[in-house]
Amino acid sequence: MDEYEIEELADPDLREPVLIEGLPGVGHVGKLAAEHLLEELDSEPVRRVYSTQFPPQVSVADGHTELANAEFHAVHAENRDLLLLTGDHQAQDNAGHYGLTATFLDVAEAFGVERVYALGGVPTGELIEEYDVLGAATTDDLLTELEGYGVEFRDAEPAGGIVGVSGLLLGLGERRGLEAACLMGETSGYLVDPKSAQAVLEVLREVVGFDVDFGSLEERADEMEEVVRKIQEMEQGAPASEEDLRYIG
Repeated sequence: MDEYEIEELADPDLREPVLIEGLPGVGHVGKLAAEHLLEELDSEPVRRVYSTQFPPQVSVADGHTELANAEFHAVHAENRDLLLLTGDHQAQDNAGHYGLTATFLDVAEAFGVERVYALGGVPTGELIEEYDVLGAATTDDLLTELEGYGVEFRDAEPAGGIVGVSGLLLGLGERRGLEAACLMGETSGYLVDPKSAQAVLEVLREVVGFDVDFGSLEERADEMEEVVRKIQEMEQGAPASEEDLRYIG
């Protein structure tokens, strides 16, 4: 196969679409957010990207295999349509990140995308109670707009910048004349973090304009809080029951 292959699945007409990216990263925040939108909103797969830059593996579901890929889904929302990018993998090296991001932007531009939102997490290194959403943007106008929705822009944060596809969507997107921003929920970085994903989605919902229920994310957050509580008890020397250990494992 070629280094990058795009499979066409459907060709809907999209209304002023925005690209929303949610690939695996810190706390799986972006991926959780993107998957929640797919679960809650009407969508259809429109493009599938295969690449030799993905890990050499297939996923298995009910005995059926599928080669590693990333998918674009069209979501018809209230004010404007969404082109949602998600998947289970990022590239394995620097050149792959650049090549995949360029391919993703090619797909987005073919659908008429002019604005991009990358979703992710920023690690705090500790468990937190209040989940702030940090941002980065390619234009002053977009920065000001997001500040109006409570997004925080902190000097030199996240430390080390934004890596992977999320960062390159801003860097390469700006070079193509696209407006782009990254919305990052604070997260400990230790566990999958549904609360951080919800905080990011609450901001995105207001910015883009769509209605989504958070019930299933809140249930997952409750489950994770229970896991954290049991881990903390064990760290403090409290004996864990066999049932507790099965739950955490």
